[in-house]
Amino acid sequence: MWQYPVVDPVAISLGPVSIHWYAISYLVGISMVWWTLGYRNRQYRSGYTAEELSDLVFYAVLGVLLGGRIGYGFFYGIENLVANPLSIIRIWEGGMSFHGGMIGVLIGVAVFARRQGQTFFAVTDFIAPSIPLALGCGRIGNFINTELPGRVTEVPWAVIYPGDIVGRHPSSVYQAILEGPVLFTILWIFARGQRPEMAVSGLFLIGYGTLRLFTELFREPDTHMGFILFDSVTAGQLLSLPMVLLGTGFMAYSYRKGMN
Repeated sequence: MWQYPVVDPVAISLGPVSIHWYAISYLVGISMVWWTLGYRNRQYRSGYTAEELSDLVFYAVLGVLLGGRIGYGFFYGIENLVANPLSIIRIWEGGMSFHGGMIGVLIGVAVFARRQGQTFFAVTDFIAPSIPLALGCGRIGNFINTELPGRVTEVPWAVIYPGDIVGRHPSSVYQAILEGPVLFTILWIFARGQRPEMAVSGLFLIGYGTLRLFTELFREPDTHMGFILFDSVTAGQLLSLPMVLLGTGFMAYSYRKGMN
């Protein structure tokens, strides 16, 4: 076992202005997504101008920040959100729901697609391979913030979190690896071929949902919620299972439609 490395959550402090590592992790993730979108746009001649890519990233970022915070409050603590609505802007404190963020991104993408005169899934297929880069960076931010502690274990790489005396799985590290580079590689390779519309988006849902179902086995359920079903199913698993089912339906429909 090893002691959790104590990291000051504030990376840079300039008088009254503090820049948190959590915010930096998001900025790095957004930058990586933006760069890879530009690369794919050039490589596959997707036809977006630099201004249009900028608009797409803006809508997606706005969606993930608002959706992530609102979703966290709605899915994991509606009482606190109602009592303190302004808490949604304090992203440096952590507490971002992927599923809420995804809904926010999809709303942003829908607005962008309509303004561009494109289909919704044409845009989601374009951005899906890049999204895992931001997810992986976000999970690193979780680890720095000592969020998402894992379940108690005695594996050699167990972490003793601050204020704790037992070793736990570094579940946020597991998620950073699987939701980040692993999912990114799968989607990036898949998207290189000619795929029917909706297929890449479907694989993203299947891939993320499956990996999240797996990593939740090592993550300690939120203290104020515990297990949701059967003393074994977490909120994250309950929200991820529909993603797998929906993604499977999208892929089946896209290939069936593509063969007609």
